[in-house]
Amino acid sequence: MIPQPRENIGSISPYVPGKPIEEVRRELGLKGKIIKLASNENPLGPSKLAVKAIRKALKEINLYPDDGCYALGKRLSDHLGISENQLIFGNGSVDIIEFITKTFVAPGDQVVMADQAFIMYKIAAKMADARPVIVPLKNYTHDLESMAQAVTPQTKVVYIANPNNPTGTMVNHDQLSAFIKSVPESCVIVLDEAYSEYITRSDFPRSMELLKEHPNIIILHTFSKIYGLAGLRVGYGIGHPELIASVRKVRLPFNISLLSQAACLAALDDVKHLEHSRQVNDAGKEFLYRQFEKMTLLYVPSEGNFVLIDPELDSMEVFIRLQKRGIIIRPVKNYGLPTALRITVGTEKQNKKLVGSLKKILKEVRRSL
Repeated sequence: MIPQPRENIGSISPYVPGKPIEEVRRELGLKGKIIKLASNENPLGPSKLAVKAIRKALKEINLYPDDGCYALGKRLSDHLGISENQLIFGNGSVDIIEFITKTFVAPGDQVVMADQAFIMYKIAAKMADARPVIVPLKNYTHDLESMAQAVTPQTKVVYIANPNNPTGTMVNHDQLSAFIKSVPESCVIVLDEAYSEYITRSDFPRSMELLKEHPNIIILHTFSKIYGLAGLRVGYGIGHPELIASVRKVRLPFNISLLSQAACLAALDDVKHLEHSRQVNDAGKEFLYRQFEKMTLLYVPSEGNFVLIDPELDSMEVFIRLQKRGIIIRPVKNYGLPTALRITVGTEKQNKKLVGSLKKILKEVRRSL
């Protein structure tokens, strides 16, 4: 006999990330260039300023990083117009999801989330032996009215991914404001805005304004997406100072590396890189939409840097055939979307290669039926 985990741990299905390029190369023996459009990474890579900062910081990696992230916190607080005690940093924003769970959720509590939203919300709730309350999406979007109705005195946390992953949809300011007002102040409302820097719509929620009115909000952001620093794993949470002080108590020391802090600090100054990344993403989405329409392929218009498609075929078959052609995308069967796939928007060249391969593969799969 070996030691057995707690019963709630046995019910957890581990998070499955997008396949790394080298893993696909090893599995399939591919020799040429492989395109990864599976994990919503910035295809342009990181800011040159960030890379330069990393090189400069390399000579100090024998030292522990600043545990309080003083310089990054100061720069970010100035950037956001908030006080430094309103920030908490994590090893990716997913780290902060775990902090929030440890701080506010006890066994038997409830955590409300949308179906087909970021799967780590559910996993974190189960880790705490709490009950995930899953609310179906409405037109691929968070149904805030139904989510509000699902909140009970046992609800400790509500998650709203905006834009939502994997569907790419968003709720607007008025909808979110009305929802927050309808939820008890004793409940923590987490606004996961990992893709917000890609937003161009004027009605996207003004979350910082809402935070001033509602101290039970925590807003999550990340350097993994538009900043192109996914490999360094840095996310941050913004909230009321007292709320953040509580969450900080469960943070492990030195969770943000020295190189990560240096890179993020420099990346914040590279406004041109962000603007260029947004422009490339917008142009890429418009290209993909036109091509999907020509292919009569169902897709969901996205506010992020990815697009959900549904060829209404075996998604794993499409996924595998694309991999053999050196293109990695993401099946989302584990999100309850059995025939859908999520595609990261790439560069113009990557998008064209994806479309060409996808056209051929869909014809092949349909002929085989």
